[in-house]
Amino acid sequence: MALHRSAISAIHNKGYTFFVCVTGVGLLHRSDLKGRGGMEMKWLRELQDKFSSSIQVRLTCYFIVILLPLIFFSLYANIRSQHILEQELGERTMSAMSSALEYVDLTMNGQKNLSTLLSTDRSLTSLLKHNEQQLSPEALIDFMQVMLQITNIAAVNPSLSEVTIYHGSSKRMLSSRIGALYKPQAVTEQWYKDVMRLNGAYNLYLPERHEESLMGWADPVYNEDQIVLMQLMDLYSRDRGSNVLMLSIPKSLLLGYLMSLVPSETSHVYLLDENGRLIVTNASEEQRVDIANIETTHQVTVQEMPNSSENNMVLRVESPVSGWSLLLMQPESEIYKKSRPLQIFSYWIILISCLLAVWISWLIYSGIASPISSLVYGMKQLRMGNFDARLVNNRQDELGYLTDAFNQTVEQQRHLIRDIYEQQLRLTKTELKFLQSQINPHFLYNTLDSIYWSAKNYDAEEISDMVLNLSRFFRLSLSKGRESFTIEETFSHLQYYIRVQQLRFVDQFTASFHSTADSSSLYVLKLILQPLVENAILHGLEKKKRDGELRISAELQDDRLVLLVSDNGKGIAEERMQRIGAMLTRKGGSDTYEASERNAEFFGLLNVKERIKLYYGDSAEFSIESEEGRGTTARVELPIERCMNQWEGEEP
Repeated sequence: MALHRSAISAIHNKGYTFFVCVTGVGLLHRSDLKGRGGMEMKWLRELQDKFSSSIQVRLTCYFIVILLPLIFFSLYANIRSQHILEQELGERTMSAMSSALEYVDLTMNGQKNLSTLLSTDRSLTSLLKHNEQQLSPEALIDFMQVMLQITNIAAVNPSLSEVTIYHGSSKRMLSSRIGALYKPQAVTEQWYKDVMRLNGAYNLYLPERHEESLMGWADPVYNEDQIVLMQLMDLYSRDRGSNVLMLSIPKSLLLGYLMSLVPSETSHVYLLDENGRLIVTNASEEQRVDIANIETTHQVTVQEMPNSSENNMVLRVESPVSGWSLLLMQPESEIYKKSRPLQIFSYWIILISCLLAVWISWLIYSGIASPISSLVYGMKQLRMGNFDARLVNNRQDELGYLTDAFNQTVEQQRHLIRDIYEQQLRLTKTELKFLQSQINPHFLYNTLDSIYWSAKNYDAEEISDMVLNLSRFFRLSLSKGRESFTIEETFSHLQYYIRVQQLRFVDQFTASFHSTADSSSLYVLKLILQPLVENAILHGLEKKKRDGELRISAELQDDRLVLLVSDNGKGIAEERMQRIGAMLTRKGGSDTYEASERNAEFFGLLNVKERIKLYYGDSAEFSIESEEGRGTTARVELPIERCMNQWEGEEP
């Protein structure tokens, strides 16, 4: 039967279950599957979750699945090459074994023919007709003739080591090698009984012990180095007597026929007779195996020997003529000695391919999946409101472009929040502060109206004039529904406030207004100049006893509306002017200023700056120029496109 083995069947016979899935390849012992069912299911679920949640695991599994055909093909090629090698080796070896066994059959048939010829030779059998136990001189002469003939026969037949005739009547053994021996106990030996029982048939005797005769010569029968072919003499006579012809064949002769089959010292050959008895072998006593434990039902088998840890290929040939069989045992390591490096190389290829699959999947994960994971992390940070999140980018490909786009998006979002939300927050705070500085309009109007009529009743013209102008000023200042006034309305509004201050300071200063024709109809935020006028009167003209001048003007310069509030008061000291200049050039909302700058001293200036920045944008400018002892000029520059239309609606 042709030898065929496969990896899958071998694994299955060992009690393992082979499984393949999209997540990999594995081996599970069937007993483990039964004993650890729940644990295995949990492990499989965790593996499935890992597979569905990790790109790297999926990439690795996909690459291994791609390699599966290569792996199976390599394994199949190895198994197939082993099968072909075993088959060809078996065929060649079986042919050689058959030839060797034919030589053995020819040798044994030749000895059988020689035995038949000698046992029927009249000249020889007539010399053995003496029946007396005590040999007569005539018998001695005849026995000398017998020994001479058998010596000549052994000499001309190289396949014989010795020819012996046992004379049953005289109990003497005539040997071509050692002469005549008296062996009375031979008639009680089993071999003698077997020959007598067979009554002329051949008996192949295999000595089981070793004995020595005279002068250290090995006994003709009990010599373990040879086999003995036995047969009764005088086959053609009905009364064959008890004379036994014995042809001794050296085992070395038969082993010499077989040694050409042995490829190495670790290979052993066994020659068995038709009854399964061991005739000859090259195996030592320690290496010899029990033939009964060897499966010999097939011509070629592979099995593990009882005294060996590796499998051996056993080849068996049986002679159809004699029934003898020949066994050759060769270790698998010797059979695959030349092909083993190729198999190991293919296994290394499989291992390296799997490692490359893992490495390439890691590279792809690092090159593609890792930046994507980074982007996912950044998105999560952005969703949680972390606008300071930035992704490290050292790539120039599409993923690098995505990472840059993400960083730019985060920066834009951050700028939007800072420029819009924070701007709205500052606007709300500024308007809140402005509104908190106001009082209830109805209460204020009613109070001023009561004061005005009381002054009228008592003929206090200055008081009534002051209250009337103050009432008109606050009525416009606290009016809701309008956010801006024209330059002309703004100047009229300021005249009410200035008149109140002139009555207060008993005409210490004069006020003049000037606006160009193209600027009178432009709109400006209400109360934008009132804090500047107030600062000019209180900090510049208050200490001037006379000849004070307050000048308010509006004109167009290119695409900007320029508003000026000037006085000829005491001016501002240089140190204080530096502080004011630093405050006005600083960017940021009111929360960025120190406490001394946010107090009443600078409240009006900060209010003007923040309001024009919020309403007119960063292009609006506010500056102060002053020289101590000569006066101060406040300058407001607004973009003309923002002054073309009126803003309506309630203040925030």
